[in-house]
Amino acid sequence: MRDPDSFLAAAADLLGQRGFTRDPELMDAWLTDWRGRYTGRALALASPASTAEVSALMRLCARHRVPIVPQGGNSGMSGGATPDDSGQALVLSLRRMDAIRTIDRDARQAVCEAGVVLQTLHEAAAAERLRFPLTLGGKGSATVGGLIATNAGGTQVLRHGTMRAQVLGLEGVLADGSVFDTLTPLKKDNRGFDLKQLLIGSEGTLGVITAATLRLLPEIGGRVVLWAGLNSISDARRLLLHCEARAGGEMEGFEVIPAHSLAAVLDHLPDARSPLAGDHRWHALIELVGGPGEADRLPALAESLLGQAFEAGLVEDATIAANEAQAEQFWLLRDSISPAERAIGPAMQHDISVPVDRMAAFVEHAVPEVEARFSGTRAVAFGHLGDGNVHFHVLAPQGAPRGEWEDGEGKAISSFVHDLVTDWGGSISAEHGIGQMKRDELERLGDPVAMAMMRSVKQALDPQGLLNPGKLVALAPGASSN
Repeated sequence: MRDPDSFLAAAADLLGQRGFTRDPELMDAWLTDWRGRYTGRALALASPASTAEVSALMRLCARHRVPIVPQGGNSGMSGGATPDDSGQALVLSLRRMDAIRTIDRDARQAVCEAGVVLQTLHEAAAAERLRFPLTLGGKGSATVGGLIATNAGGTQVLRHGTMRAQVLGLEGVLADGSVFDTLTPLKKDNRGFDLKQLLIGSEGTLGVITAATLRLLPEIGGRVVLWAGLNSISDARRLLLHCEARAGGEMEGFEVIPAHSLAAVLDHLPDARSPLAGDHRWHALIELVGGPGEADRLPALAESLLGQAFEAGLVEDATIAANEAQAEQFWLLRDSISPAERAIGPAMQHDISVPVDRMAAFVEHAVPEVEARFSGTRAVAFGHLGDGNVHFHVLAPQGAPRGEWEDGEGKAISSFVHDLVTDWGGSISAEHGIGQMKRDELERLGDPVAMAMMRSVKQALDPQGLLNPGKLVALAPGASSN
């Protein structure tokens, strides 16, 4: 860093009292990640209010060689928005840039600034009888910019795709302060590379996302939510294929939940009840959605799906949510798995994917492999079976000290799980990003050609290595850095 006093004075003058602080109490909440795994220090907290301010701040940082850690809702799962412990980096929060600039009902598009909270976008779209087709458990804190930077997934990917599929246009600021603006969406554009795709999923290492044009869909006419008890995850896979063949485009979600995870949630939520009376080794949560004018056929479709599934021996028991309140209760059980497990004790969480048709077999293979190798652990897999993505968590032995266990045996467990995933042709990060948590593992297991290409892009767009250092990918060996 060059002349920190001069930088701090210039940044404070640029952003004003609301946009710049070094107050430890105001900064503290933004220096630890959501999971509590990483805590860093920062030179200051910057909260610009416009793209112009972001641009001017980035030019200032480039001139003084100040590292920048972009941050949205600070709800990431891989430590991607937490600074290191050097205290040299500037945390750049986009929370003040929270305007929904426009919603075009006819075009079914919204232009949102990076700090717009996902739930706020849902509510604004609903007011226009539209919807944004991506949701997740952290919708009350996750921001548009963070969702784009990590290419977030969620529970509707099966039908609508990841965040990448929702982005029609993008605005971002590059390391030198220049503004990249492709907010105007074009259905066809063959002028070379689709450059916005470089920033989507780049975790703030190539530029700071400031706004996006997002696609919206017509509001739903209605939905039906089903809960089924099953004997195995292989039966869940067969049930998925059964539903895909008969429900087609109406099936918007298909989640699997093992008995252990459901029991943890029921213990964690005092008023929660299991949707089914008996015990089942696995559960499936299925959502069918119809557009305006199509909702009337959903109950009959759900009844038919379940009737045929019983006849085929795919389900042991099942129920259909009687109303919207019960449907929300079913989803609350699914969305509460992570906090329920966190209350039990330490765990190593893995966000992995393998080819969709192999996921059930992978889980049946990997769970006993992990539990046999690491005595006293419990492996559980839950999540988006239809996307080939599950959250593969390994719970620590009873009484394992939090922090110490993760840094010891936990690291060996993650390496073992990642090796298994790689052997099965999968990915060690399906929707949570790499951040700092999995950077070394990506380097160890990633394709050398792909890693070299990523480093080359990083070198071209951030030659000083100032953007989110220590995350996702490092500069090529021998390249410039701060």
